[in-house]
Amino acid sequence: MDLVKVYLVQSITTAANNLRLNPQQIEVVGLLRETIVNASDLGDELLLMKKTTELSKLAIRLSEIHSFLIQGKVDFVRISEQFREHSRYLIRDLNQFLESVSPKIYKDAFSKINNGPATAIDVELVDRSNLAGEILVQNGSTNVKKIINENNSNKYSSIDIEKKILSPVKSLDEILKKLSSGNVTDKELMHYSELMKEHALLADAHEFNLIAKMHEIVASALDAVYKGNLLVDKKLIESLRACLIVIVAVVKRKDVDITGYLNRAEEFGNKYFNKNIQV
Repeated sequence: MDLVKVYLVQSITTAANNLRLNPQQIEVVGLLRETIVNASDLGDELLLMKKTTELSKLAIRLSEIHSFLIQGKVDFVRISEQFREHSRYLIRDLNQFLESVSPKIYKDAFSKINNGPATAIDVELVDRSNLAGEILVQNGSTNVKKIINENNSNKYSSIDIEKKILSPVKSLDEILKKLSSGNVTDKELMHYSELMKEHALLADAHEFNLIAKMHEIVASALDAVYKGNLLVDKKLIESLRACLIVIVAVVKRKDVDITGYLNRAEEFGNKYFNKNIQV
């Protein structure tokens, strides 16, 4: 086993030893360690896990540690201190993960991963040091309603789907920037609300559950603003932009830490729309 896998497995074990686990949870920890040990390409495996609702939040944390280890920034003088810090961060995430994931759920999630379509997306987060910065995407031309109506068998191009999902992100980000000053028309609000609802259906049909939830939150929020049921303030704007950042990062499978944005989106969705994001 290579050193990166050893480090991750031992971090998980150390975190688990700080929790009171029942037999099922111990089994899940064993399955997680087995996944890491047996992965032919650990980076790719973690990226696929990040796209699955049940695994994504823990996968984000593990991917963050993995990136730290492979980018050659390890200070071997402080390695023990860094290991303790990573293990400490994992305790909370692992505890939440084990509260909602049984052995069956874990195995079913990997069954979806193994049987799901390969993905290739042409999207870029320009400023990696500040994910809240400008998001650039390339426009897609596929009609989402046509895709859903004419391809019930899900035998359509995953590239077209992903381009379609990501196509409005840049323009919607501009709408959010104008929203606080009131320079957005009702027509624009309804247009993007309906568009995000359609894209939520598309993501859900392709079992991109986390992405679907992010779209549902944005769609519900824009609809509530249009109806005058939700006050436009800084927190609203930041929460909706967090949803967009999560969408782009997960679809693009960017190896960056989006935990803060995911938590913000989850808190906002639960508070206003009861969108419980189980990640």
